[in-house]
Amino acid sequence: MHIIVMILIGLVAFIHLYILWLEMFAWTTKGPKSFSSIPKHLFEPTKVLAANQGLYNGFLAAGLIWSLCIRDHHWAFNVAVFFLSCVIVAGIYGAATASKKIFYVQALPALITLILMHFAHKI
Repeated sequence: MHIIVMILIGLVAFIHLYILWLEMFAWTTKGPKSFSSIPKHLFEPTKVLAANQGLYNGFLAAGLIWSLCIRDHHWAFNVAVFFLSCVIVAGIYGAATASKKIFYVQALPALITLILMHFAHKI
């Protein structure tokens, strides 16, 4: 179960690395396809804002990757709980304010991982 949880943490981190790339480096090229609710003429003027947002997604990914590198299981567990919780809160906020899809793409994978992590921790 521990290996599955680590894979899921890695998957959530990968999702946020992808979002970092999309928002920081591909906002005007791939962004309009991924964020179809935003009018195309707004992508160029919002490029800097999207890059800033992408950077924050990178910090979430970095924290999750850091949790996978920590050898002390209790410390790794706590770090993972913190960063998964941040992802969940950001995903719920994004779903409430921007698009319901954000809940399924960001918050739900983190929530499932957090629940499985707690089950694996009790075993």
